[in-house]
Amino acid sequence: MADAATVRRSRITPAREAELYAAVLDLLREVSYDAVTMDAVAARTRASKATLYRRWGSKPELVVKALRHQKPVSTGEIGTGSLREDFHEMVMRADDCRMEQDTSLMRGLAMAVRENADLLRALRELLFGLETTGLDRMLRRAVERGEIRADNPALEYVPHVLVGTLVVRGLIDNQPPTQAFLTSYIDAVVLPALGA
Repeated sequence: MADAATVRRSRITPAREAELYAAVLDLLREVSYDAVTMDAVAARTRASKATLYRRWGSKPELVVKALRHQKPVSTGEIGTGSLREDFHEMVMRADDCRMEQDTSLMRGLAMAVRENADLLRALRELLFGLETTGLDRMLRRAVERGEIRADNPALEYVPHVLVGTLVVRGLIDNQPPTQAFLTSYIDAVVLPALGA
């Protein structure tokens, strides 16, 4: 009997976890956040709902962890020795196709958070919190190297400016963000605002 219980409670392998996350993101791209259900994820992935809830606890947590898993850039890992090069490295780690998909996905989630406090909380804790911590480290290193002043008032707005441009590019220019656009934006707007 104990062996049967152990088999049923087997851990999800990293490959299976990646498969589940990909299915969640595919569903989000096909339908709205509200239309994605744990039933739909279970059906798409041939997993039990109980397994999904046991592993992730809730739909918001599953969605945010799926986003986190597929995110190719972690600002905390970047350290070139120059703030400009750190920003450029951050941009170059994301390809244009992926940025277009991710931006569209984030716009949809931005609409969903208005009605879903649990999703907003999960996004802040599991995604934005980690990225702003990495970005803060990157900026702090630039201050320590003397590239920017510690009292520069623009420092606290860097996350807003970077995320904002990803979302707003489509609204203003009717085009997705690209590596070329973001690199130019960083050089023309972000770095001058920081005095770098």
